[in-house]
Formats: sequence, structure tokens, C-alpha cells
Amino acid sequence: MLHGTHSDVVNRLKRAEGHIRTIVEMIEAKRECLDVAQQLQAVEKAIQNAKKIYVHDHIDNCLEDTTGVTTRQARTSLAEFKEIVKYL
Repeated sequence: MLHGTHSDVVNRLKRAEGHIRTIVEMIEAKRECLDVAQQLQAVEKAIQNAKKIYVHDHIDNCLEDTTGVTTRQARTSLAEFKEIVKYL
């Protein structure tokens, strides 16, 4: 199922893909380790952000849809679940 945020996730991953190609070129060109490490960190963060958006979208559009009308407690539990998945 395609959700509203999927295009954002795909765009983020495509940018990360381009950055990874650049990192490979940097390593092959024997660029400074610090420069390469900074780029690796940036790609890692971009992928983490894409994953977070994707997981939250799943919670919002799949889990909540499956449960139907939810109680205040259930909504609170889903909100807490969304918060804790950022630590995965």
C-alpha cells in the first residue's frame, strides 16, 4: 500500500544512494578520512530519518486502521510506541 509519506522516503533514499556513490569515489580517490567519515555519518542519519518516517507512517496508516476506532488509552499507547521505535 502506498501512503503519503512514501514518496518522501523514496526521495530521501535516492539522495542517500547518490551520497553513497560519492563516498565510494572519495575513498577510491584517497580523500581525507575525516571527510569520508563525515559523509558516512550524513548518509547514516538520512537512512535513519527515512526509516523513522516509514515506520511512523505504518503505525499511522496500518496499525491505527486495523484497530478502527480507538480509546484514549489505545491512542496514548500508539503514541508511546511511535516514540520508542526511534531507539531501534
